[in-house]
Parts: sequence; structure tokens; C-alpha cells
Amino acid sequence: MAVPRGSLDQRLFRMLGLVCALYQIFFVRSTAAQTAQLSVDASPQNIQMIPENMFGIFFEEINHAGAGGLWAELVNNRGFEAGGLNTPSNIDPWLIIGDESNIIVATDRSSCFPTNPIALRMEVLCQSSGTNVCPPEGVGIYNPGFWGMNIEEAKVYKVSMYIRSSDSVDLTASLTSSDGLRNLASHTIIADSEDFKEWTKVEFDLQSSESYSNSRLQLTTSKSGIVWFDQVSLMPSDTYMGHGYRKDLASMLANLNPKFLKFPGGNYVMGNYLLNAFRWSETVGPWEERPGHFNDVWGYWTDDGLGLFEFLQLAEDIGASPVWVVNDGASQNEQIPPATIAAFVKDVVDGIEFARGDPGTSWGSVRAAMGHPEPFQLNYISMGNQECSMRYYKENYRKFYSAIKASYPDIKIISSCDRSTISPNEPADLYDVHVYTSSGDMFYKSSMFDSTPRGGPKAIVSEYAVTGNDAGRGTLVAALAEAAFLIGLERNSDVVEMASCAPLFVNDNDRRWSPDAIVFNSWQHYGCPNYWMLHFFKDSSGAALHPSTIQVSNYNQLVASSITWQNSKDGNTYLKIKVLNFGNQVVDLSISITGLENDIETFGSVKTVLTSGSLRDENSFQQPDKVVPVESPITNARKQMSLVLDPYSLTSMDLLLDPSTKMHSLLESNLHSSM
Repeated sequence: MAVPRGSLDQRLFRMLGLVCALYQIFFVRSTAAQTAQLSVDASPQNIQMIPENMFGIFFEEINHAGAGGLWAELVNNRGFEAGGLNTPSNIDPWLIIGDESNIIVATDRSSCFPTNPIALRMEVLCQSSGTNVCPPEGVGIYNPGFWGMNIEEAKVYKVSMYIRSSDSVDLTASLTSSDGLRNLASHTIIADSEDFKEWTKVEFDLQSSESYSNSRLQLTTSKSGIVWFDQVSLMPSDTYMGHGYRKDLASMLANLNPKFLKFPGGNYVMGNYLLNAFRWSETVGPWEERPGHFNDVWGYWTDDGLGLFEFLQLAEDIGASPVWVVNDGASQNEQIPPATIAAFVKDVVDGIEFARGDPGTSWGSVRAAMGHPEPFQLNYISMGNQECSMRYYKENYRKFYSAIKASYPDIKIISSCDRSTISPNEPADLYDVHVYTSSGDMFYKSSMFDSTPRGGPKAIVSEYAVTGNDAGRGTLVAALAEAAFLIGLERNSDVVEMASCAPLFVNDNDRRWSPDAIVFNSWQHYGCPNYWMLHFFKDSSGAALHPSTIQVSNYNQLVASSITWQNSKDGNTYLKIKVLNFGNQVVDLSISITGLENDIETFGSVKTVLTSGSLRDENSFQQPDKVVPVESPITNARKQMSLVLDPYSLTSMDLLLDPSTKMHSLLESNLHSSM
């Protein structure tokens, strides 16, 4: 039976009205059902200054974070050392162009570098004419980099390599597509037999004619003979601050405004065995002379292009204080006893001299020769990686502590033991805390330091992360739980001096740990929700913390903090109020600010919200901005105001203060007194 058109329209209209009415009833009731009051005491006499180095970052060589990541070297296994000292050895990921009828490659111990003696011998059996003619494209070797080299149009790439040959050379270095069929750039090396009789360094630039994210570097020839190669490098000319860091990834770090950089890792520093521990003295000096080492904890080779010098330089470039985690004579499976630890103690003191010594000192001269005659501002040494329970840790620690303080009394030393073990006999300036747990537990750990006795050494929470099923590869709920934890650290910054998340980076092709803050491949990158959450805290270091309290009935899912901070770029001062709603209810929040000697400007205040449609939402290469902060102007900024908090959200309000009043001067005086 057909329904008349007018009747259908009326029914649809009545149904639509009913739906709207029901929506208003349920939505309004749900938002009105939960109310809360936030009180902020902004009076100057009650402020607490947050430590200058409160929030920073922790870099570990895990997930190919440095090798094939932050360090911009595009050649993987550039010195052919990854296969070990026994020859012939595996040259992975190098492969040959051609077949065994026209080319034979093998490693031998003929390098000119005693610290990394392996070189590659390439014997070409074919030739440009005659009975055994080489293929038209020639034969040779190629390197695909770390899951492909990202080559960009018009950009310049610096090639360097060492060559030896008793024959004349006619060799072409090319950047090509992954199958070798598209040539992006090339350079030909032609030399007489005398030119490469001894090992000779060759350097030149390649400028790409097009972009290709999965490229390779190849070395080819159609001339028979034997050529040796060593230390083959391909670096972009455009790196962060010109110091060799991948520009996009280093910029993401700088954008967090980190106040410290802890490096080069935790387990990476130790190694499963001391044979494969991070040895700082083997990571300095010319890159081609560094032996490299196998990262046996995370299962890959690193040529140590990212060494102690580069970490110190990176910290300086991004304005962060370096925090060096030193090897204290322990691996995951070994430990040096106190009777023979002296050499390890001296090694650490020498490393501090490398960072801080005058150019006239033994190790300071090495740093100066690398282009940095001024000392680095190294003021923190972290002794090991949560090794307090190991048999010799405490006794060895005392030896390190005494030796470091004797030469550098101003350096702050971080103990791997917890606060309860520290005493005049077991001294420490800071103690290290690691927190890995579920999102629910991380949220409640916002009160972790509430009952910590005031006085004594402070904590550095150098590793924290939500782990487990709800962490995924970086979910909204994990980021929100970590935000609650950081708000708790802000509130307890009189007993917590520093904090950083872990891990920082993951190459999506070698994911050894999840979640991580920043995900990348050869040509893409994105921040996970917890990376964007850190932006809510990048203004907290050195800020003034105000007491704040939340009054709410039957809803324990809110945490908040309030700070006053000064924007160094424009000089403006803001009252920042952060509120986390970790529950599933909309909250109508009333805010009352008392004791504030500044007026709040009518214009210039901003609200920033981090939330999404689902707790398990993640960012990805396809949707890098699915979970990111969203800014909007605040039109009702005043000392008494209201705000609606979305379920599962982190909200920040930056209220612009009148610069003519006292808080601006107070912050400036605190800033100058801390310098």
C-alpha cells in the first residue's frame, strides 16, 4: 500500500523531532550529571618552582632508532665489519650486480684501518669487449640502505669511500631505483693504475634528478680486474644543524623543547655481554676509524657514527643538558668485580674529560680535533642501568662516585638504586626510577610520589611507559594515562627533578618494542599520541607551579595542574591549566582562580585538547594526524570560568596574562637566578 507524500513528510518530521528531543534529554542529562570545581591558588607566596630540567627525552639505540634512523648515514654496514672478523664473512645487506660467472666478492683483512680491518674485494671477470662481455649495465655491488634509501629530487648527497686497486679503474657510483632500472644520479671514477695503488679516499657529490623513497647506491664497472672498497658512505648534505642527524626526526625532538637528553640507552649501554657493550672511546674520532659493534641486546649492527661526540652535539643543538649513561663494568650476563674495576672507572673519567676537558688535555684535544674546541656542558652521569641488585654494583658504584667527584665535584651522579638505599655511605645526587605498567595503573600512579619524604636526593624518572594490550602501538588511552602520571610528577617536582619517556624512536621495519613516541621509515614519520601529549608539558620546566584542587563527587577520574610560564619567543606570560579526564563521562568544570595579581587578557588565550573517537585510536603513516592536539581560542577567559571536558581527554588552557603586573617580573627574576 502506498503512503501519501504529505503524510510521509509529516511522519518523518515528527520522528526527527522525537529523536532530537531524546538526544537533548540524554545528552544534556549526561553532561549535566557530572560537575566538578577546580580551584587554583595563584598567589605568589604559594608558588613552587619546577626544576629547570624537569622534562626531557631519553634516547636508546633500539628499534634502529639511530642506525638507519636519527643518524642520517644511508649505507648499511658501510665498513663491511658487520659479518665479524673471520673472513670471508657475510656482507649483508650488500648484494652483487651480475652473477658468479662475471664477478666474485669476498671480505678480507686488507683495510688500511687497524681498528676495523675488514675490506671488500671485488674481482670482475668480464670486460667491455672480447669473449666474456659484461652486461650492458656493468657488474658490481649495491647497498639498499636501511629498508631503502630515501632520495629526493634536486637534493645533494655526499659520497665518500676508500678504494685500492693495482689496475686502472673505470667505476660508476649511482643512485638508482630499488631494481636498478631508474638512474637518479651517477658519477664516474676513472683512474690510472698508479692512482689507487695505495688506499685512497674518494669524495664527490651526487644530485638526484628525481625522488624515489626506495633507492639504492650501486658501484658498477665493465672493466676486468680487482678493486677493494672500504668505508663506503652516503650522507645527505642537508642534515639537522649540519651535524649529521636526519632533519625531520631531529626537528621532532627539538619541537618538544626537551631540557635534557639522556643517552645512549639502557640495555644498549650494557650489552648482553661486555664484548658488545657501548664503549665510548671507540665511538669518537673520524667515523671511518670507528670499529662499530654488534648491538647484541636488540640484534643489529651499528657502525657507531652516532657516538659520544654526536650525542653531546645533539644535546647542545636542541638546547638540552646531556645525561650520559655510562657502562660501569656490567653487562646483562657479566659483572667486573671491585678488585679489577679500576680500568672501567678511569675510562669513565676519561670520557668526562673528552666532554669537558680543555683542548690541551689528552681527551679534550680529541674533541677539539673533531671541531668542538669548547667543552660540552656535561653535568649528569647516570651509573648503569637499574643494576642495583647485581652483586658488585654498590661497591663498584662507590669507586666510580669517588673518582668522578674528585675530578668533577659539580657533576650530579645518578644511582640505579632506589631512594631507601641512599645514605652518606651510599651517596647519590639523584636516583633513577623506571615505570612500565598498564594504563589503569599508570593513571593511579599520578600519586606515586605524594608520600615521598621531602629532603634528600631527588628522583629522575628516566623511563616510563604504558605497556600491555591497551598500549597497542601507541594508543590514546596510553597517552592519557601517561599524562596523568606527568601531572603527578609536576605536582611532586620538589622530590622529582627530571622525567623522560621510553622508548623514543622505532623504525617501523624493526619494531623490537611497542609503544614508542615517534615512528618512522626511510621517508616518513609521525608522532604517536604520547608524543603529542608531551607537547602539553614542554613549557613546564622552570615554570611556577600553583596549588590546585578538584572537588567532584563519585568520580575519581580527574587530575589537574596549574603553572605560570613565560614564552621566550614573544615574552608573553601565561597561566596554563591542564585537566585530564580519564573517565567516560562529560564533565562540566567550573574554574576559580584566586590570588592572581595579573589580569587575564580578553584576547590571546588558547585551549588545546587531545582526544579521539576511541580509546584504542592510534596514528599511522596513512593517518598521522588521527590523534593530535586541536587548538581553539578561548572567548570567555577570566578568573571565574567554565569548561566542558570531553570523556577521555587532556585539555590545556593557556590564559594570556597582562604583562604589566607582578607575575611576569617574578618569573623573570626566577629565570635569571637559575642561570
